[in-house]
Amino acid sequence: MPSPDARILRGAAIPTAVAGVIAMAISTAVVGGKGLLGALFATLLVIVFFASGQLALDRLTRNNPQMMMAAGLLVYTTQILLVAIVLAVFKKTTLFDTKVFGFTLLGCALIWTGFQVRGALKAKIYYVQPDASENKADKPGDSGRQQ
Repeated sequence: MPSPDARILRGAAIPTAVAGVIAMAISTAVVGGKGLLGALFATLLVIVFFASGQLALDRLTRNNPQMMMAAGLLVYTTQILLVAIVLAVFKKTTLFDTKVFGFTLLGCALIWTGFQVRGALKAKIYYVQPDASENKADKPGDSGRQQ
């Protein structure tokens, strides 16, 4: 994984984990043990799904960077679909508090997305990669220019 991508991933994962810990503490105080499990599961779900999406996007666009937008839309749509499937599966569970799970999932997903955008905006990523193998002799000079 290139350095800017790793920095973006780290910059999104750390605030999401911190927000998850805060959500776990609040939900434990308000709801109890089931709230803690709901917040923990939601935090882990967001971190795993979104980090694996970032890694998949990196792999998909490594050899063909022109596919970045299409691959990004595909990965994001797949992530949302998988989260919807998880929500449907655990809709009526009594293992954890589903309201805490839903709010933590929403909050962590928004925090991940916000910090991922922030990291991408702050990264120094070239739109055009300069080719280091070009020689100055290969470039047209100013010899044909009138002065």
